This record gives sequence, structure tokens and C-alpha cells, in this order.
Amino acid sequence: MAGPVVMALGPFPFQAHGFGFTGLQRSLDTSWAELETVGRLNALQWTGPKSEVVTISGVLFPREFGGQTTLDGIRLAAQNGLPLMLVSLGGRIFGRHAVQRVDEDRSFHDRNGTAGRNAYSLSLRRLSGTLSLSALTGVSV
Repeated sequence: MAGPVVMALGPFPFQAHGFGFTGLQRSLDTSWAELETVGRLNALQWTGPKSEVVTISGVLFPREFGGQTTLDGIRLAAQNGLPLMLVSLGGRIFGRHAVQRVDEDRSFHDRNGTAGRNAYSLSLRRLSGTLSLSALTGVSV
């Protein structure tokens, strides 16, 4: 039985039970150009954001709670270069993201080779020209 949806990556819902996640990290990289000056510290001029990366990690127990089909769908979207919108249950819009990496660590295989546990990590990079709600309102996400 799947629990309530807490976040979605395109059509793929993250739920309390089933396809859930245990961690979410965000990293924003901005660029500053250094301008040489005479008689004082060099000046810095902001030239804009370079990239924003979101990393989502979790553990699936496919036999007990499912979720492997959803992870396989995200992998398929990544293989086909399909950008996906990332939104949270609270209505926060993180923007459109490219799935750059899908890592899996499958263990506790049964006699059919099906994993009982699958730890995963998704690396998403926000696409240029898409704003998150935090950028529009100044609210930290």
C-alpha cells in the first residue's frame, strides 16, 4: 500500500511507502569574476548562477512496498533525455530538471535474482531558464 505523495519528479510520485526518499540535498554554484584594482583588494562582480544540482537518495524494498517500477521509469526518462518538473507536496516548485545520474545498490537477492533492497541516488540538474519558487519569492526552499 502506497502512502501519501510528498514530492513528484514529473509523473513519478515519491510516497511515504513504496517509492520514497530519505534525503534531499541541493547545491547552487554561482560565478563571480575578479576585477583587478589598484591599491585595494580586487573587486568581485557577480556574473550569475552556473548550476543548481539536487540529489535525492532513498532505499526501496521492492518485494514489500514496491517502488522499483517508478525508479525504472525515472531511469528510462534519463536515458531518453526527458526533462522532468520537480515539485513538493507543499506546492514548492523546484523547476524543470534533467536527470543526470541514477545510481542503484541492489542487495539481498532471492533465488530469482530479484533484489529485496535497493538503495538509490538521483542527481538532477535544473535546466537553464527555469525558475524555482524560491527564486521568484525570495523564500528559501
